[in-house]
Amino acid sequence: MYGELCYRKAAELFEAAIDAGELRQDPEPCYYLYEQTFRGRSQTGIVACADVEDYENGVIRRHENTRADKEADRIRHVDALSAQTGPIFLCYRDDAELHSLIAGIREEQPYCDFVSDGEVRNRCWKIGDPETVGRITAIFHGIPRLYIADGHHRCASAVRVSQMRRQQHPGWTGAEEFNHFLCILFPAGDLMIMDYNRVVADLNGLADPDLLKRLEETGTVELLPDDGTPYSPAHRGEFILYLKSGRYRCTFREDLRPEDPVHCLDVSMLQELVLGPVLGIHDPSSDPRLSFVGGIRGAEELEKRVREGAAAAMAMYPTSMEELMRVADAGMLMPPKSTWFEPKLLSGLFIHRFER
Repeated sequence: MYGELCYRKAAELFEAAIDAGELRQDPEPCYYLYEQTFRGRSQTGIVACADVEDYENGVIRRHENTRADKEADRIRHVDALSAQTGPIFLCYRDDAELHSLIAGIREEQPYCDFVSDGEVRNRCWKIGDPETVGRITAIFHGIPRLYIADGHHRCASAVRVSQMRRQQHPGWTGAEEFNHFLCILFPAGDLMIMDYNRVVADLNGLADPDLLKRLEETGTVELLPDDGTPYSPAHRGEFILYLKSGRYRCTFREDLRPEDPVHCLDVSMLQELVLGPVLGIHDPSSDPRLSFVGGIRGAEELEKRVREGAAAAMAMYPTSMEELMRVADAGMLMPPKSTWFEPKLLSGLFIHRFER
């Protein structure tokens, strides 16, 4: 799937879709408004292009590392097409004027309205009025920072292709399309991070009672009724532990929580107080004994994993948007698999073509 023919074929199909009129470029500069509604909650973002230099200079902030192998595939795809077909999911701290503008546009008739896989309703509006376009541009010039919510590999790949194109165009000015990448910008208040849960293959030689005793050193452990109800943590500092012997509500002592923006996260505390010292999982990004389950699959999936042979599963309380932005503002990185966003942005709905 990573053969050169794959990327050449992608470029061929892309150009054929343009030639056939299946993909059409608007003749005048515009933004788009993109709304997704999922499980009764909506998020509405502005489709635009961001400046690669803003990523390089730290105006656009990240909160997690990327893997070289995943980047390489995306670099080759973007480079072959000379286009970005998948937007980067960016967010900004809420802005009252922008909120008002968006609310007004949403009152208009959308130019597309459809339901995609997963029962996500997608609605789009074109923002072509020059005065509105100029106002949105001016507002974003006044927003000091943007944050990558999801799409770190897409973003890093888009930046790398831009840097490659700069080498191919020694006289580049910064105005070229390859100096920009496709993104959708959402207000932080619209977004919800779901839990990202942990499943452990074995208990590092411990029996269930031994693990529970070690957990009591970090806080409280409460046996929950086995009434068939899936449990989720109720607040920060709490996680639900699923074992073959039962289900337990575990709460970390607050005096163990560091001030540091990364180490105070629940996922960090679990790693540093339990997974590492107790279960011997010191590198969560590579240890085969540890796997991750996105919150979209529910607590039922964690119970199922334990029934089918896993030694333990931990249902985490979700990381908050404020925690994400605080980590990014500090120039720090979260542990792997700290955030899970739903719904996912669709690829191919908006495309940024940067060279022909």
